[in-house]
Amino acid sequence: MMQQILDDIAAQMTIETERGKVADYIPQLAHVDPNQFGIAVATPDGQVYSAGDASTLFSIQSISKVFTLTIGLSKLGSTLWNHVGREPSGDPFNSITILEYESGRPRNPFINAGAIAVVDAITMGREPKEILDEIIQFVHFIADDESICFDYKVARSEIDHEDRNAALAHFMKSFGHLQHDVDKILNTYFHQCSIAISCEL
Repeated sequence: MMQQILDDIAAQMTIETERGKVADYIPQLAHVDPNQFGIAVATPDGQVYSAGDASTLFSIQSISKVFTLTIGLSKLGSTLWNHVGREPSGDPFNSITILEYESGRPRNPFINAGAIAVVDAITMGREPKEILDEIIQFVHFIADDESICFDYKVARSEIDHEDRNAALAHFMKSFGHLQHDVDKILNTYFHQCSIAISCEL
């Protein structure tokens, strides 16, 4: 029954013409086929049903912010909120405007500036490779799947087009809100966003 429902949804999606627009602010993301559609459902008894392009990998981008926030809270507890706020921003996810009003302290951990601040907070003097190992191991644990990895083409594309995020990071650092080297923090952040999963994972 569940499989038939998902198959029907996937079949319906193949004839839909309203597909939106793939993200192109990172050039590598612009290569994603907008005609793809995948769906997966995991039931409480452990069964997984899927249809369409459910096994196709994609970079999770901002979803990764949930994982680093969780790591940050487990390491720093409530002191994490000294680095980033907990209020809605009211501005686009990559806006620098609100930082100007609030002296470089990001409003929340789910906008880019806030996620960068979280990465800085969990770095604790370590190199990007160490932080990325911790992040990917945490994702492996949460998903119970060690095949999850970084999409290095996406990460490279983000690094090559880092201007907006670099501006956010340097602005925060100018107010003393980042403690580590900006390039290292951004390297970690871009790789974090490039983690690739599928609907089934």
